Amino acid sequence: MTGVPASAAGGTGRPAPGGKLGAAAVNQASLWNIANILTMIRLVLVPGFVLLLLQDGGYDPAWRAWAWAAFAVAMITDIFDGHLARAYDLVTDFGKIADPIADKAIMAAGLVCLSALGDLPWWVTAVILLRELGITLMRFWVIRHGVIPASRGGKMKTLAQGTAVGMYVLALTGPLATLRFWVMAVAVVLTVVTGLDYVRQAVVLRRKGLAAERADAAARAAGEAAALARAAHGADADGIRAERPGADRVGAAGGSGAGVGGVASATGTRAGVENESSGAAAPGAPGAAEAGPRDAAAGAGAGASAGAERAEVEPGR
Repeated sequence: MTGVPASAAGGTGRPAPGGKLGAAAVNQASLWNIANILTMIRLVLVPGFVLLLLQDGGYDPAWRAWAWAAFAVAMITDIFDGHLARAYDLVTDFGKIADPIADKAIMAAGLVCLSALGDLPWWVTAVILLRELGITLMRFWVIRHGVIPASRGGKMKTLAQGTAVGMYVLALTGPLATLRFWVMAVAVVLTVVTGLDYVRQAVVLRRKGLAAERADAAARAAGEAAALARAAHGADADGIRAERPGADRVGAAGGSGAGVGGVASATGTRAGVENESSGAAAPGAPGAAEAGPRDAAAGAGAGASAGAERAEVEPGR
């Protein structure tokens, strides 16, 4: 059994109804790639390594040689699983979580067991483990701002730690025992130096991230203010356009009323003048001279009255 569903493996199994179930089957099948299998092997090797190292009190050279073999296989798989995942696009969420856990688990198991056996000072184990835990927590602290890439110094640190722990697992004596001491010293120095460098990178990355967030917030605030200003300007313009037609109608009504009044006044005046002329032409007619001016005044008054009434009636229309 491969653990892969028949539909995902291209077999003759019943096809999954719907595209979502089919995609889920493919994603589940992608879990079982060579990179993840190597990571799983490394996780399984951790308890096996501890059992082999502590057999017969932890001082049997044969069992410690088997423990070194398990540790070496775990370190080798650590090199290949990441390379295969990146080279063949086998990166999965499981691999992102399980790979660093497996790395730190095998290293922590070796350091703690060696310190418990008295082969390695506890302060060395404490420095290395606290550094690894601190960097892991720091990565989560700045993960929303970006990812701290693995540096060349970090890779050298991992190689030095693996080599030193492997040499301490073996029951070495003489010059090799002295050599492993210096290898472990180099590993501790690289651990501290790279840890400080990671702290510096994390602080810089967080500052840049916070500055970018502030800039985005300022840009959003400016955009919202501009939108509110445009909306207020548009509301004012609509109010002015809504008021202007009424004023225009009132002015037009007044003007038309005045015009009508003027025409009526002119008509009355003309009538009065004609009456006056007719009265002057016929002097013998009684009251003719007086009728002319009275008719002109009456015509002018009637014209003015008509104009005023028209002006009053028009605005209410």
